[in-house]
Amino acid sequence: MNLPNSITMSRIASIPLLIWILSPAFPWHGARGHTGLAAAEQEIAACILFILASITDGLDGYLARRRGQITTTGILLDPLADKLMVSAAFITLVSYTPHIVPPWIAIVVIGREFLVSGLRSIAASEGFTIEASEIGKLKTVIQIVSVVAAILAHRWDYWNWGGFIVAVHFIAITAIYWMIIVSIISAIDYFVGFWKKIDHASDTHRRRSSVLSRRKQKPTAPAEHPSHIS
Repeated sequence: MNLPNSITMSRIASIPLLIWILSPAFPWHGARGHTGLAAAEQEIAACILFILASITDGLDGYLARRRGQITTTGILLDPLADKLMVSAAFITLVSYTPHIVPPWIAIVVIGREFLVSGLRSIAASEGFTIEASEIGKLKTVIQIVSVVAAILAHRWDYWNWGGFIVAVHFIAITAIYWMIIVSIISAIDYFVGFWKKIDHASDTHRRRSSVLSRRKQKPTAPAEHPSHIS
């Protein structure tokens, strides 16, 4: 297994660890309402783990291209790791911060991931790919921010740093709903791109079939018999 695939596997391995950290079984978690950093080991550990796992999302692809190590295994594992990471994070947050992430949020996020994966699978079977758009990349960034903010909002409603107020709860709510809007727009963008390419592929297939059909139906000229000189 090469380095990029090992990094991808580490992202998959971090999923059960993230779920464990955000569960009641985690041994170091302070009482709700305590705002000191010493009482926030659970939230800090979960945020650090999720951020590091998110960084590996771009790192494995970059190394695979740079080192010429793009493999079928990597092509399969990379999107799978992304979908599992996002799904696990939002399903866990439904239980961990239900006032920030209600169940319908997780359903929309996971449904969008399934839709895009399905479109990519159909596209691959038809011989073309759907490239990630800029709005899809923006969705990924907002998704990371929303997950981290939702985890921190479990401990803090706001931070007060020398009179400078950071509204953690408000940022989490805003990031979550902004992420939902961008996710829906991104899904529509993927679908439009898919529809254009599948329609173009269908037209090309019909034209080729028509050409082949005409060639088969074209009458064969009768063979000329040489004349005999008497």
